[in-house]
Amino acid sequence: MRRIILWTTLLIVLAALSVSETAEQKVFRIGMIGLDTSHVIAFTKAINDPAKNYGCKVVAGYPGGSPDIPSSANRLEGYTEQLRDKYGVEIVDSIEQLCRKVDGVMLESVDGRPHLKQARPVIKAGKPLFIDKPMAGSLADVVEIFRLAKENKVPCWSSSSLRFSPGVIGAGSDPTIGGVLGCDAYGPCSLEPHHPDLYWYGVHGVEMLFTVMGPGCRIVTRTQSKDFELVVGQWADGRIGTFRGLRRGKSGYGATIFGAKAIVPAGKYAGYGPLIDEVVKFFKTGKPPVPPEETIEIFAFMSAADESKAKGGAAVSVAELIEKAKQDNELRGKRSKKQAQTK
Repeated sequence: MRRIILWTTLLIVLAALSVSETAEQKVFRIGMIGLDTSHVIAFTKAINDPAKNYGCKVVAGYPGGSPDIPSSANRLEGYTEQLRDKYGVEIVDSIEQLCRKVDGVMLESVDGRPHLKQARPVIKAGKPLFIDKPMAGSLADVVEIFRLAKENKVPCWSSSSLRFSPGVIGAGSDPTIGGVLGCDAYGPCSLEPHHPDLYWYGVHGVEMLFTVMGPGCRIVTRTQSKDFELVVGQWADGRIGTFRGLRRGKSGYGATIFGAKAIVPAGKYAGYGPLIDEVVKFFKTGKPPVPPEETIEIFAFMSAADESKAKGGAAVSVAELIEKAKQDNELRGKRSKKQAQTK
């Protein structure tokens, strides 16, 4: 009888371990690339919080870092240590190693320039990919990342958290507005010499503008002074949307929405929570909430602003810039292929 009881107890323990192991396997494992931004701490704290019951967990990180950007080089070590010591995240030596340990990747590097290089092995490994702002350091790189993702059938998207603020994400379908006829968005716009002017911080306000207006911007003009930016976009249907970048005085994010029935403020910023909800949903469904075409147009809008500045405020075609980026990538691909053949 004692032997039967022992065997029964052993079977119960093994069954419990099996159930526990199965439950652990069902957790979606997330890896982070680029540990030089406060986002990695905020996102990991929220995603790994048992009370949130997200069913996801940040389990591994690759530091990355950019020595020529102080905000990257000066914070990389501290954030990496915090992820490892406080949140138990495994720090690995390569992106390839990271991909072998996770089910999906959040590319968080504060510098957009290495994002294409960092995204390549993730896409090659077939891991769904979220890329934090800025998506890349050039329009050509944005276009190429999406091309590679599509070619390899890897879900991929990018967004600022401002897109999902209440009053922004639902403006286009709000019956009290009655259809968006225009939008004036504003936000901080500090500059960084290694990136197109609006990519660094202006991207937040521009993301709000496109979330409210939708895609379809045709031409862009820009006026700049030491402390301010004013970028005007004309949509194909005649609507006008603007972004005002702030570098002096009271700062903050917001927008005024002009509708057929009402003129309303866009609402207050809701923090990272709504974005994290969308990232988790993306990893579970494999369906990006923002189409590639819209994100490409957002970065074309910002690149067009730089072109307009260089041309003294002249109008610049968004579609032409996107086409040029595609052609540049084709030439880049041909050069790479030729170099590989000569080795």
